[in-house]
Amino acid sequence: MKYHIEKNTVQETLVIPLFGRLVCSERFPQLFSDPEAKRICDSLDYDFAEKRKKMESAFGLFGALEVAQRQYDLRCEVEAYLQDHPKTAVVNLGCGLDDTFRKCDNGRCHGYNIDLPDVIAVRNELLPSGKRERNIACDLNDPRWMDAVDASGGAVFFAAGVFYYFRTEDVKTLFSRMAERFPGSVLAFDSCNRRGAKMMRSTWLKEAGITDVSAFFSLEDERELEGWSSQFASVTAKSYMRGYRDIYEHVRPLHKLMIRFCDGLVRMRIVKITFREEA
Repeated sequence: MKYHIEKNTVQETLVIPLFGRLVCSERFPQLFSDPEAKRICDSLDYDFAEKRKKMESAFGLFGALEVAQRQYDLRCEVEAYLQDHPKTAVVNLGCGLDDTFRKCDNGRCHGYNIDLPDVIAVRNELLPSGKRERNIACDLNDPRWMDAVDASGGAVFFAAGVFYYFRTEDVKTLFSRMAERFPGSVLAFDSCNRRGAKMMRSTWLKEAGITDVSAFFSLEDERELEGWSSQFASVTAKSYMRGYRDIYEHVRPLHKLMIRFCDGLVRMRIVKITFREEA
């Protein structure tokens, strides 16, 4: 029996990046392979016809590329941290139906997938916890989720497309708490500037029927974060589409133009914050 996803709900938003990864696997097999995305999409009671029509347009396909490349980028950050911390906690903040932990699993690390209860309820049906993995239902603004994370072997946190839905003050509070609670750990996430957040609000969120989001986190320059906490050891950023591998030569001319637009005018970045080691 397929799992039903209601339209015009927050839950529907988790289908969008999942389907984007599937479309990229089909259209760019030289860059992406994601059989898990296909398996999950096939298991959902959800009409993808409208999403496919939009996503396979020139502009829609670029949105799918962004989603798939973002997962690739964040996976690179997790795997880099795992090289020095093989028993680390790999913590997916606002996980939706993302399976990055399983893609990175070295057989020794531990995965924590955290999201709101209604999303975790769907995840438990479609992506139940595997070995050394936990799905945790908790609002990220509720610090109790931190109690569940065993960071004795280190911790690498990541979030994909999450903080645009948060007020800036809430993001600041969350990051500061994490820096205090998990010294020596790393947090990686995607960001864009105010222009990009505005575009996202008028397209992706409108498409998903979300109208009650009144404020978004955005970032003109990663150095804006440096003063948020004395426990930040460093803040760095890389290009979203070209910083971890350069897909420029693999895409059509229109998409090359859009990559330059996203790099220069929207400032799409993967930001990495390294928390200061315990004194």
